Amino acid sequence: MISIHSVDRLFKRYPSVAGLIYLALLVVCGLATVFALSDLVDLYLARNASLDVISRFDARNHSVPGAPGASTDAWPPGSPFLEGKTATIANATLLQRITNTITRAGGMVISSEVQRQGGKSKDGYVTAMATFDLEQTALQTVLYEIEAGMPFLFIDQLAVQVPTPPAQGSRMHVVLAVSGQWRGEE
Repeated sequence: MISIHSVDRLFKRYPSVAGLIYLALLVVCGLATVFALSDLVDLYLARNASLDVISRFDARNHSVPGAPGASTDAWPPGSPFLEGKTATIANATLLQRITNTITRAGGMVISSEVQRQGGKSKDGYVTAMATFDLEQTALQTVLYEIEAGMPFLFIDQLAVQVPTPPAQGSRMHVVLAVSGQWRGEE
């Protein structure tokens, strides 16, 4: 272990070493400042890009009806909540929607299950998990069908295993967890 007196003697004997260490510390601090400023600029540019996208979406919502590209449906039809008098029925509705979507896309459901009472369940959310095989080209369709429309469903987990070696027409193994909000007992 080096004592403070030996370090002090080293700096007195070789003052250029102390100067080099000081200069190296200044360079490190300067580089840290430059990188921090660079990150701030990147965050600022990302924020501006996000605001631009949001303003374009907002402009579409407030566009004049009948104008080219204007949407006539401001809101998809249906209830934003999962239907069912009990949580069990809401879970069954969620599982049915997931399996129907997968089957329509040409997938084969291997297993499906309802996730037990988790953190989200206190807020009225129900969660279901499905394991299935599907062609790669149909995965985007499945994800879109689940998240688009009513009721509002959210993908909590998506794990995809691509077959090795990938071949034309080979099927991926997918694990998907989806949640939706249940209105609760009425």
